[in-house]
Amino acid sequence: MDLNILWFVLLGVLLTGYAVLDGFDLGVGMLHLAARNEKDRRLMLNSIGPLWDGNEVWLVTFGGAMFAAFPNAYATVFSGFYGAFMILLFALIFRAVSIEFRSKRESPAWKRFWDCSFFVASALATFLFGVAAGNALLGIPVDAGGEFTGSFFGLVRPYTVLIGLLTVSFAVMHGAIYLFLKTEGELQQVVHRWMWRGFGLTLICYMLATIFTLTLIPQAARNFYVHHWTWLIVVLTVLAFANIPRAIFLGRPFQAFLSSSLTILALVFLFSFALYPNLVVSNISQEYSLTIYNAASSQKTLRIMAIIAVIGMPFVLAYTVAIYWAFRGKVKIAEHSY
Repeated sequence: MDLNILWFVLLGVLLTGYAVLDGFDLGVGMLHLAARNEKDRRLMLNSIGPLWDGNEVWLVTFGGAMFAAFPNAYATVFSGFYGAFMILLFALIFRAVSIEFRSKRESPAWKRFWDCSFFVASALATFLFGVAAGNALLGIPVDAGGEFTGSFFGLVRPYTVLIGLLTVSFAVMHGAIYLFLKTEGELQQVVHRWMWRGFGLTLICYMLATIFTLTLIPQAARNFYVHHWTWLIVVLTVLAFANIPRAIFLGRPFQAFLSSSLTILALVFLFSFALYPNLVVSNISQEYSLTIYNAASSQKTLRIMAIIAVIGMPFVLAYTVAIYWAFRGKVKIAEHSY
């Protein structure tokens, strides 16, 4: 077994878990300000309140796994994106603080401040994730020593902004579908309109992102021409995405949420396969790119990590399933609600 490929795949699994699970609560955060009244905002917060911190475990695990399995790539990415990661960290912190602090006082001004903070932090974090993905595909200035030689503002390019907007629009749509599953009555009818608007924005960004990816980054498709079976994933991605409006129109929200989740899974696969075997693409010279081989830990380290993953991952999955099962059904406002 090629342990380098195994850990590349496991990183993809962790990234997928985070994108699917935290994607909808980031979307709920961006839709939060659109709620009509205090009751609706509390219902929206309660829909993700018991889940958001568990969802972010997938991101923490992804970072830890990358540090241990591919330390050279981790060092390059975190040093090159240091400013962006600090902003992302503050955004994630403010999301958590906003959720927990909002209900501590009854002052309308106090609640409005944390509502705005929750919205801005959710939108900013989601956008930065997309910008990072765009830079990963487009490439960043990395020299022969694996050192980032660019600047913070050099990471914000038209293509990366487009991928950021795609990520934001997808999270809004994903979050709206989740909210439709968790709410009822008038709020559910409002959420129904958000689902359609989110899908419309996502469709536009998705089409533009596909066109510009194939135009600006022709090497992103090289692996697909070598491994022809991967075109099946491309077709399945389109079918899953196309089934979202069909399911919404037919009044099948769970099917729409499942299709949205499968589309995210497929997009993460396509993103990862476009990068493979690279982890960090250098736009100075392809020879300077960091791959799953020249950026990896020793085989002994990867082997020990694989054993730990085999033992630990079932617990993570079991915990996730248990939490979602415990908080299934429509959300209600109770004595200890947010």
